[in-house]
Amino acid sequence: MARIGRLIPSNSISVEIDADPDDVWAVVADPTRVCEWSHETVEARWVPPATEAIVGARFVGTNVLGKMRWRRTNEVLAIEPARSITWRTVPSRLYSDSTKWTLTVESIDGRTRLTQTFEILRLNPVLDRLFYLFISKHRDRSPDLRGDLLRIGGLAQDIMVPPLA
Repeated sequence: MARIGRLIPSNSISVEIDADPDDVWAVVADPTRVCEWSHETVEARWVPPATEAIVGARFVGTNVLGKMRWRRTNEVLAIEPARSITWRTVPSRLYSDSTKWTLTVESIDGRTRLTQTFEILRLNPVLDRLFYLFISKHRDRSPDLRGDLLRIGGLAQDIMVPPLA
């Protein structure tokens, strides 16, 4: 009998972007903008009374993958202005798993290194194997996450102020 695989429990993807780090930060500092660049999230909104990214603030994201659609509450865990933001999916009765996401912005000679890291904090072993079997895109998320980072770069480049002529 063949063994059923497991999801990769954590990963970190980096890209270098031809954009100013402040412009990149302007995109990632508000996690409700995730729907502008994510391969999966199609909507995100703050959970009142939250209106901005501060530790403890919550937002709800709606995700779509193929015919599947689900909604998750997320909580901002840490924020280092102009440098990094971390949030996690909040376990619930319906979704007992939790994943931590971090976006880090680094200046490199006028360019930006943008890194996205995820770590599965909690996942039932049976669900782990079911997700592996039925959600093949989650087996290795590297290509999709790299695409997300490149879309962030595109958004950052769009908000750059052109030099004076």
